[in-house]
Amino acid sequence: MIEGIAPAAGVAAVSGTGYVPVAGAAAATGQSQRAEAPEGSFAATLGGAMDEVQSLQSTSRDLGVKALTGDLTDMHEATLASSRASVALEMVATVRNRGVEAFNEIMRMQA
Repeated sequence: MIEGIAPAAGVAAVSGTGYVPVAGAAAATGQSQRAEAPEGSFAATLGGAMDEVQSLQSTSRDLGVKALTGDLTDMHEATLASSRASVALEMVATVRNRGVEAFNEIMRMQA
């Protein structure tokens, strides 16, 4: 709440919805904070997919570093990890683009 501004009479304070982290809360604890979505929901599924993409990219990055430093004996492993991460990122971008297209189409129907 902003200091110096009193809430209007009869209006209760608004608390977080749980979908968006409270500003500054993650910085205060030093950890990233993710709102928990119910199991099986679209948000949980999308969050799981994003975690998987990040994991694939991390693996690809680690194997790339190992390949460059000479610590990796099988170059195919790094190539496969890079391809997997690339395909997963393309899929996420496609899902995002389809979501934006659907949102824009819904907005056009309301106009």
